[in-house]
Amino acid sequence: MRILQFGRTGQVATAVQAAAPGRAEIVALSRADCDLEISEAVRAAILAADCDLVLNTAAFTHVDPAEARPEEAFSVNAAAPGAMAAACAERDLPFVHLSTDAVFDGLTDRPYVESDEARPLNVYGRSKLAGEQAVLAHSKAVVLRISWVFSRYGRNYVSFMLRLAREREVLKVVADQFGTPTDGEALADFLVAAAPRWTAASAGDPIFGLFHFANAGETSRFDFAKAAIDRDPLTRARLEPTTQAAFAEPAPRPPRSPLDTGKLQAVFGFTPEPWRPAVERTADRLVAGFPA
Repeated sequence: MRILQFGRTGQVATAVQAAAPGRAEIVALSRADCDLEISEAVRAAILAADCDLVLNTAAFTHVDPAEARPEEAFSVNAAAPGAMAAACAERDLPFVHLSTDAVFDGLTDRPYVESDEARPLNVYGRSKLAGEQAVLAHSKAVVLRISWVFSRYGRNYVSFMLRLAREREVLKVVADQFGTPTDGEALADFLVAAAPRWTAASAGDPIFGLFHFANAGETSRFDFAKAAIDRDPLTRARLEPTTQAAFAEPAPRPPRSPLDTGKLQAVFGFTPEPWRPAVERTADRLVAGFPA
């Protein structure tokens, strides 16, 4: 099994490479290897690749900077995945793409299912939604919406909060934003495990299409942070709840965007782990690597 992966150093890209040995060979392309803002370069990379499946873990994920750089956000998050999907269609290759809960406006009283209308609030969400639409034009494409991704790799919410809690006496954390954390390492394991099924399947198989992938249960940003910080015996900070409005960020965020994973469970037989033990395990591993 050979997988051509766009993205080399991000946390999901790194997690996939860590999960692959003995199961798949990953050829991971960085931005230096292939400029995602040049669609023809993206197409050429896929047409030249000796691979069984293409996976896109690369994205413009900087939510606030996207407000000032919409052209770049749409180029990387919409045009590039569209070019990937089109090139995969030329070669009849399956294509797997990662999207986000930010395609929703957060005005819900229940977890979102795949058929719910997407109404993004910010440039990042709009660019990712455009990417989904372009990708799903390919009959052998998979879009996995994920949210609040954490892992041992790269900078993410868990690692960021753990470090801040060692540096500050008081740490104010948003308590009125709710969602479903996603274990990036569990996601990577799923991607590698499912790759042979996608490769063997024909167009029209229910394993293609749009899915939500996240841990079980929902939480606030505050309780998400607290679950991680409580695992560190050397933390200094006292956590204080605050509001999204208090941060006055350039890009509005959905106040409540939990993802329902029922479709994923039904089609793939995958049972997501509850978010808290996954966060605690990741925090323990990160804390073990911190200086005493």
